[in-house]
Amino acid sequence: MVRAGITVLRLTEAAAAMADEAGLENVTVSALARHFGVKDASLYSHVRNLRELRVRIALLASDEMTERIAAAVAGRAGRDALVAFADAYRAYALAHPGRYAATQMQLAPEEVGDSAGFRRSVELTYGMLRAYGLKEPDLTDAGRLLRSAFHGYVHLELAGGFGHARPVGESWARSLEALHVLLESWPARDGRQGTQRNEEEEQGNA
Repeated sequence: MVRAGITVLRLTEAAAAMADEAGLENVTVSALARHFGVKDASLYSHVRNLRELRVRIALLASDEMTERIAAAVAGRAGRDALVAFADAYRAYALAHPGRYAATQMQLAPEEVGDSAGFRRSVELTYGMLRAYGLKEPDLTDAGRLLRSAFHGYVHLELAGGFGHARPVGESWARSLEALHVLLESWPARDGRQGTQRNEEEEQGNA
């Protein structure tokens, strides 16, 4: 018999907390069974295997992270939105390292399903970048750049990879300023400098 009160949501939340405390790689069905004081087999009526459990952590974390980013960027645009987005991203990753690691898993479309977190994350990123006057394929290129910059920074920070005495937070803030300048002067695909927005404004004033 499965202990009364164990649900998929409770299992996922417990697994997410375990990931933050011990690392995502240490989240196992056996460890979770010990946490609830039941046998491993008791949990398989809720999750098929370890992969499903970790996917559920990823979906939960994505929803949580996206909600925080959405609240941070609401009513903001340009530099303010970029900084709010990035700060919320970094704060979540540092506070929940195991959950954040789960969000970096490569998920199949059928695993993502109708999860709102992943879809809304893309919408928020593209919405922020459109305010810089970017259109496809520059939207995707810029989105990949930001994801790489944010993830690379917090990954190194979580691993203790910054050994210089300069405060990490100050370098983060300056990096965001640099990204803002880059987005403002995103190179046109014909090699000229300036965002599409600026080019369109110039044409409108001609």
